[in-house]
Amino acid sequence: MNKPAIPKGTRDFLPVQMAGRKYIFSVLQQTFEKYGFLPLETPAMELQETLRGKYGEEGNQLIFNVLNSGDFLKEVDTAQPLQSSKILRHISKKALRYDLTVPLARVVAMYPNEIILPFRRYQMQPVWRADSPQKGRYQEFYQCDVDIIGTPSLTSEAELLTMIQDVFDTLRLPDIIIKINHRQLLSGIVEQLSLQDKETDVLVAIDKWDKIGTDGVLKELTQREINPEKAKELINMLSLKGDTIMVLQELAQKLNHSPKAQQGIQDLQKILNYLSAMNYSTERIQVDITLARGLSYYTGTIIEVKANNVQMGSILGGGRYDNLIGMFSGRDITAVGISFGVDRIYDVLKEKQLLPTNAYNSRVLVTQFHENLLENSLMVLSTLRKAGIATELYPEPKKIGKQFEYADKKGIPYVVIVGEDEVKTGIYSLKELKTGVQQSFSLQEIINHLKNS
Repeated sequence: MNKPAIPKGTRDFLPVQMAGRKYIFSVLQQTFEKYGFLPLETPAMELQETLRGKYGEEGNQLIFNVLNSGDFLKEVDTAQPLQSSKILRHISKKALRYDLTVPLARVVAMYPNEIILPFRRYQMQPVWRADSPQKGRYQEFYQCDVDIIGTPSLTSEAELLTMIQDVFDTLRLPDIIIKINHRQLLSGIVEQLSLQDKETDVLVAIDKWDKIGTDGVLKELTQREINPEKAKELINMLSLKGDTIMVLQELAQKLNHSPKAQQGIQDLQKILNYLSAMNYSTERIQVDITLARGLSYYTGTIIEVKANNVQMGSILGGGRYDNLIGMFSGRDITAVGISFGVDRIYDVLKEKQLLPTNAYNSRVLVTQFHENLLENSLMVLSTLRKAGIATELYPEPKKIGKQFEYADKKGIPYVVIVGEDEVKTGIYSLKELKTGVQQSFSLQEIINHLKNS
């Protein structure tokens, strides 16, 4: 018999892991709704025509296709050499969603009368990518997206930045750095150096800065036939570090001949001013001119979050993407959004021992010693549950040590002992397993004790 297995790039989440994941999802959902975002869910599958061409050729290669039902090869001319690209439209009309943004764009186009703009939506669902599995990268994973559709106001970016801080403060992970940049600032740098015809080459090289470093970027720029002197000037400009406000002021002086750069700088300065107006500090926010993610995707602000002192890539990414949402409706619709990387956030919280270990366990186990006492145990069980206390019953009559052992293994902190003496007197023994302390209470006193502990 074959050993049970799951597809590479997927995972099972056992109860202990699910407790941590549900904790993260709960914090995210509560924060999203506090900010006025509405929930949305879309099907796991979309039509091929909805997904293909939206992520570029590389993205198309990472889409999981779903075979048509029945004899899916009947429309394929098998007399001709079979090429996957030519037969795909005959054998597959659907595909698993690659992200949550394209489905969002489709929803906005399909329901113009139901969707009120600006539309503030959050969505927490799995997505699938036929990528090479590695640490922190899976073929099936959850995305938790928050987007504001239908307004160019930079208060949207400011709200997202405050929400990011609220989420990580609630998760007890305040030691983060929020990196911001602006697509117009990047284009302006290219413009001022008169490298407009090489903009894509320049930005692709910049996007690799974290992986290959300054020397690697300089080498790649040279390989892409960028003038060596201009490449060095570019590197010097991108290497600006320090206080966020000071960096923006220095960039404004250095790029005074570029309207695009000035627009990007002004946008970032406005966003920071809005943060201050909401009484949020900018200490965790850093202008990173090398941040160039989603080159063909983002049109304005770019956002990325990393946890300090942890060997992990970004745990959040996003920005303004004004050209995507309107692609299904044929009209311009502005948009800005961010995506929380739940899997990476989980790994960071686990490494820092910040995950709850028994957040979704029962708080109480009710014992069972004999068939004659079962109805009493069931009464205690039901009473505790009706009082809002998560409780379970040991399902079979067993020795007390066996029942204590079961509760201890599951991380259930309290045991209510229902024996003959307890039934006669109505006074029950409540044992806290961690301390070994055992006390006698009435049922109402047990409820009060548990609610106050």
